[in-house]
Amino acid sequence: MKLLNTEIKNNVLKSMLKILGRERQHIIEANKKDLDAFQKEDQALYERLIVNDKKVDEMIEAVKAVMLQDDPVGQELTNRTLKNGLNIVNTTAPFGTILIIYESRPDVTIEASVLAFKANNKILLKGGKEALNSNLILEKCWHEALEENGLSKDWIKLLHLKREETQAFLKNPTEPIDLIVPRGGEQLIKFVKTHATCAVLVSGRGNNFLYVSEHADWSKAVNVIINAKTDKISGCNALDKVLINKNLPEYEMKLKMLQEKLEKHKVEIIVDDKVSDVLSKKETVSDNDIWYEEFLALKLLIGQVNCLDDAIELINKYSGKHSAVIITEHNDEAMNFMHNVDSAAVYHNASTRFTDGGQMGVGAELAISTDKLHHRGPLGLNQLVTNKYYVYGDGQVRV
Repeated sequence: MKLLNTEIKNNVLKSMLKILGRERQHIIEANKKDLDAFQKEDQALYERLIVNDKKVDEMIEAVKAVMLQDDPVGQELTNRTLKNGLNIVNTTAPFGTILIIYESRPDVTIEASVLAFKANNKILLKGGKEALNSNLILEKCWHEALEENGLSKDWIKLLHLKREETQAFLKNPTEPIDLIVPRGGEQLIKFVKTHATCAVLVSGRGNNFLYVSEHADWSKAVNVIINAKTDKISGCNALDKVLINKNLPEYEMKLKMLQEKLEKHKVEIIVDDKVSDVLSKKETVSDNDIWYEEFLALKLLIGQVNCLDDAIELINKYSGKHSAVIITEHNDEAMNFMHNVDSAAVYHNASTRFTDGGQMGVGAELAISTDKLHHRGPLGLNQLVTNKYYVYGDGQVRV
């Protein structure tokens, strides 16, 4: 796609702000059709699908925030002149075309598009069928904003493909694709990795762990656990597993206290064999595969560990490498945990719910990357560019 200047891109976003405000009720009405057709057995997916006044406000705010950010394209990273006189400038550049595959959330149709477009990328949107009506009206809004400013609708395009058609498209795209971001569960990620022929940046899977050290402030631990588990069960930054050090003072009493607090929030508790000695009436782990599972529900697995190293080993084996927490008053222990746990975000005495572009100061995000290349964590505006070398010479040849 053509390299656009910042003014043109921001004018499209100004148009989009006006259009979203004008079409607010039509967007909510289209979303109601999706909600009415949805089978509500998956509560997390249903929550992600909802678009109300608050959600439209958030869409508008996301567009406004990206519009006010500096253009990430054409930023000089390094500039050096060699002995032979060559001037080599490393500069940020667009990826080209990004394909994002996501389930349910219509707000992704806004956030992914505004970020990709401001970074001068074309974006192909493959939303779930459960959000079809919502996504169609949001695509229409984007197309109006683009055409109002003399640009092609091809910058932002919704793909209408069934599963088999998506598989075929990934294997043999009808146009060049530079990056695919699957934003969803383990099955979606495996599907994309199996069939894609270009770079894939993995995002979406949580299965986040929290370790309570024997040096923990118990009040902090309980507050963080409750928030991370119950604040938003559909978030990939929600908590799924808690590991408690067996040497925690008043261990049994505190376990029972945690059970009581969780049950007040209607959280289903599963325990390992050791914790079941204390919480004997709770369901016990029968299959170790549950340690790999992202619950997306009011459900929490509690296990016992002997020491910090055991906690680190378990987390690195089973977690989704998204977010992990240690609750401790010992800073050295916290740093040991944070250095050695292999997650995109590691926390000391704070909730996993902060793994979010807005909460981390990045702004709107395309996704949370759990990959290590080219970026890990929130994929904000500045992460949707690659780099390009500009080499200026005066007839130099290599000898």
